Amino acid sequence: MTRRDLIAIAIAVSGAAALIAPLAFGAEEEAFKFGLTPVFLSNDLELLGHLKTYLASKIGGPVELVTRRTYQEITALLVSGQIQSAWICGYPYVQFKADLDLVATPSWDGKPLYQSYLIATADRTVEDWSGLKGDIHAFSDPDSNSGFLVTRALLAENRLFPEAFFSHTFFTYGHRNVIRAVASGLAQSGSVDGYVWEVMREIEPELVTRTIIVRKSEWLGFPPVASPKSLAGDPRVAALRAALVSMSQDQEGRKVLEMLRLDGFVVTPPELFDTIAAKVETVRQFG
Repeated sequence: MTRRDLIAIAIAVSGAAALIAPLAFGAEEEAFKFGLTPVFLSNDLELLGHLKTYLASKIGGPVELVTRRTYQEITALLVSGQIQSAWICGYPYVQFKADLDLVATPSWDGKPLYQSYLIATADRTVEDWSGLKGDIHAFSDPDSNSGFLVTRALLAENRLFPEAFFSHTFFTYGHRNVIRAVASGLAQSGSVDGYVWEVMREIEPELVTRTIIVRKSEWLGFPPVASPKSLAGDPRVAALRAALVSMSQDQEGRKVLEMLRLDGFVVTPPELFDTIAAKVETVRQFG
């Protein structure tokens, strides 16, 4: 997927929306558009309301939260400049690093890192990842690091393709959906964001206890917030960075962090995502 392909997707998506959306005037035209991919833990309306209120108060104008079903759609809108910032995944950030600037990275359990988990149904005994051979396997999204790339790279390191190792694979387009698929038996195993699995273990234990962790990856850069490089001088992007970094110091901001089970946001260097870039290269070289 190239930058040109993404921009074409963004134009198609926005064009289709224009056919069904009413014309917007005044302040709505100037809203700061903040994108959320399925890496976002929840579509809970209360959480989204607090996030929107907090960002609008700090940026100093209206904020529009933009959601789409796939990572690719949000990345396309971001790279093409149709949204001003987005909470994306480390995989698309690495793919389009030349077009994107890091704004801030969430800190979870004291660090801006997380892991990918390979999970299986709880009624199985699986000693290691090789025991998942022949499974029906659920991935999150083809542009997800923890929900696809990490497992794809693990197999590539062992000279294996997913279609040869697993009997069947499918994408659920959401980490929660991967957990649901495995817990229900729709899939025998899955690739999932470890942060999402751990938080869901707190809020939906009856679901998560029907799964087991087979493998944890090394620590990887947590899904970051990014903006187009073309907006590097935009004061609203600077205000967004300040709002995220100071979120734990604000009552409304703390509500958002508590609901997300995050410590806060920190400014991180691009090198934080070098391990993910290495996995992209591993997969590329294997083909």
